[in-house]
Amino acid sequence: MQTTERSLHHLEKIVAIGALFCVFALAIGFAQAGELRVKIRSDAHAPQSDDVYLRSAVALVQDVASGETLIAKNQGMVLPIASITKLMTAIVVLDAGLNLEQRVAISDEDYDLVKGTRSRLRPGTVLTRDELLLLALMSSENRAAASLARTYPGGTGVFVAAMNAKAQALGMTDTRFVDPTGLSSSNVSSARDLARLVAAAHEYALIREYSTRDSASVQALGRKLNFRNTNGLVRSAHWDIALQKTGYIAEAGRCLVMRVKLASREVIVVLLDSWGRLSRIGDANRIKKWLEANAAKGPRG
Repeated sequence: MQTTERSLHHLEKIVAIGALFCVFALAIGFAQAGELRVKIRSDAHAPQSDDVYLRSAVALVQDVASGETLIAKNQGMVLPIASITKLMTAIVVLDAGLNLEQRVAISDEDYDLVKGTRSRLRPGTVLTRDELLLLALMSSENRAAASLARTYPGGTGVFVAAMNAKAQALGMTDTRFVDPTGLSSSNVSSARDLARLVAAAHEYALIREYSTRDSASVQALGRKLNFRNTNGLVRSAHWDIALQKTGYIAEAGRCLVMRVKLASREVIVVLLDSWGRLSRIGDANRIKKWLEANAAKGPRG
């Protein structure tokens, strides 16, 4: 009987020690997971700011004149880019020298079969290619972008191939396009690639003008349709934006790219996978305040 009791007591000790070991192992595991999350959220070898907290998973701020990276966070991470895609769509249309006054009819082929998003551009609506370009850039109209690709010489497949060829020419090695709208999560890029895209897009006067226009109206099937810019910052007197594009699908989160004048310097801002509906705008404002505060401190060193 005593032997049995000693055996049970010994077994209880073993179980207790085993339980402690499991708790210790789990604690180490959680600590390692936490360390991994920290590593994912920051770039070890990129300039960082200790006093600017950004909720976007990826962020990049570059000085246009010098090319200096002012803020970087996961700039090499490759993620879906949603409607940032439409900047490349516009570049390909303009590079082709197509007649922008040519009238184009929205077709059933322009429906979004990937996400099922809605559009006020019903099949049969006829707009000029110029109007479609404006709506694609300003209000991120998916059917407008789809129709631009569909009516490209050779059709959508040739258009997407031209998008990828242009990306290669720009040195965008992390980038791949499969559609002209960004509705597919297979349209991917990195912040450093998108900085190249923004710089290239800025060379086109129409992209600068249309992406920053506050609002516009078009006549569609006998009705006047009003559209607004998807980026509310273009309506703010506190922002001097030369080019911008927003994007959102579930896989990409909220995205924003801009070329903007902040603290008396031209910068390119890239924000990807922002948490929450307003986080990309919040991050843009935090970047603005940080740059202005550092400019007020004067040169470092």
